[in-house]
Parts: sequence; C-alpha cells; structure tokens
Amino acid sequence: MSDPRTVSVCMATYNGSRYIAEQLSSILAQIGDDDEVVVVDDASSDATVEIIRAVDDPRIVVHRNEKNAGYVRSFQRAVSLATGDVIVLSDQDDIWIEGRLDALLVATEAHAVVASNLRLLDSNEPLRSPLSGRPWLLSSADDGRRWRNELRILAGDAPYFGCAMALRRDALALVMPFPAYLRESHDLWIATAANAAGMLGHLEKATVLRRVHEENASTSRPRGVIAALRSRMLLLRLWWEARRRARLLPRMR
Repeated sequence: MSDPRTVSVCMATYNGSRYIAEQLSSILAQIGDDDEVVVVDDASSDATVEIIRAVDDPRIVVHRNEKNAGYVRSFQRAVSLATGDVIVLSDQDDIWIEGRLDALLVATEAHAVVASNLRLLDSNEPLRSPLSGRPWLLSSADDGRRWRNELRILAGDAPYFGCAMALRRDALALVMPFPAYLRESHDLWIATAANAAGMLGHLEKATVLRRVHEENASTSRPRGVIAALRSRMLLLRLWWEARRRARLLPRMR
C-alpha cells in the first residue's frame, strides 16, 4: 500500500527482554523508511534497552524514564514525543499480523481513532468475554453507536486494547493529555473519548497476536468485587471528562 502519511509506533517497555526483539521484528517489517518507533522504557532493570539498541535501526528512538512511572504515563510520554501523522500503539510482547499497518491506515481515513480485533498468539483464537465466555469481538456495525459502546465499556464487556489501536494526529487534541488521575486502562480512556466525540471506528480484522502471560499489564480475567466497583467509578469519571472535552473540540481545532 502507498500512503503518504508518516507513522509513529508508540511503545512503553518495562522488563520486556524476553519478547521485545520478536515484537520489534514484526513492526519494522511493516513500517516505512520515514516512519518511527518511539519507545519509552519505564526504568527497566533487565536488558530491555540493550536489546532494543542492539537492533540498530535508525527508525527506533528510545527514551528512558529516570524512575518507574507506570505504563499509562509511559504511553502518554511516547505519544507526546511522536511526530507521525498516524500514531499506532503497540505493546512490548505481542506480534503484528502481516497487513496490520495497511489495514489500520485505511481505517483511519474514515475514523480519527480505530480499534481492531486481535487474536491469541498461542491458539490463533479471539479472546473470550469475561462476562459471557463468547468470542470477544468488535464490529463495524457499532460505529457511531455511542451509548451502546459506552454501556459495553462500563459493563466491562468491550474489548478495547491499546495494542490494537491507531489514532490520527487530529485526535490528540481530544485524548491528550491523559486525565491526571488515570493510573490504568489508557486504552479505555482513548476509546471512551473517541466514542464520546463520534471519532471511533471498529476494524473487524484482527491485526495483532496477543501474547498472554503473567506479566501482562491488562488482563481479560474478571476482577474482585471491590476492584470492579473502583474500575466502574473510574470509567464513569472518564466518560464525564470525555464528554466535556468533546464539547470543547470546535474551540480546540
């Protein structure tokens, strides 16, 4: 595919030495010469940074946090440092499916924020909903269904994962900076904000193979009652903030 827009792949790393080389290989095979991979390392104590630098590709730019700030702030820093027309989020331990970037670029022509489906690396199957047990999938039929999408988010039954998202640069006025109180689920913030503003599109194609292991920052496993209630309160607060920012968008542009 020939797309004149430049791409910034934004990645937060932390003690990711086991899988980072394989992930970077899958990314570098798809991006162009004028694209970049912006890595913010969150004060790793292993060889993550050394492995990244050993790849020796000028498209990779590494920034190190002086102290651990958490994955949400690390992703925010990576996005703030990105220079591309399209920002593609990526975890440190997954694998990009061939054709991922082209599919996301096509989808971002119509939607400022795009969320795609994903599959599990070990089985090549979709995730299962923690509520119903059925395949956990996004549908393009839900484009523009703001209340339905938000209700799914609030119910904990919306499979929005940052590793399967892309944003046009004009969406950054809406999602950046992340709310100061956000300590988890930056992907749900991005989806909530884009949904509130009518910017969210759903790509039914799976674009990433998700590696599930004990160190994943996000999980599809159900939480305890107290943790779930706290999460719902956070999501309600994010929805309120998203609607506030969406109303300001005409003045922000």
